[in-house]
Amino acid sequence: MERLLQEGRTDEAILSLKEYIASCNPPSDKAFYLLGNAYRKKGDWQGAINNYLEAMEINPDGPAGNAYRMANEILDFYNKDMYNQ
Repeated sequence: MERLLQEGRTDEAILSLKEYIASCNPPSDKAFYLLGNAYRKKGDWQGAINNYLEAMEINPDGPAGNAYRMANEILDFYNKDMYNQ
């Protein structure tokens, strides 16, 4: 799944990750983190944030926390910039 993302096959990665998450017990924070990254690459910020939050709920110390904070910083920057147009 990581390879699909690295190769730019984002839609395939999303499908694979969703299938994996549906079959995974217990849930995998890494899968949610990767799914968040895939959505971010597609420009779906809400999908990215939702999946980062899922990953953080499972593993608060995982990489999703940093990704979540960065996504919010990017969105804050873009939203503030829109007021200056």
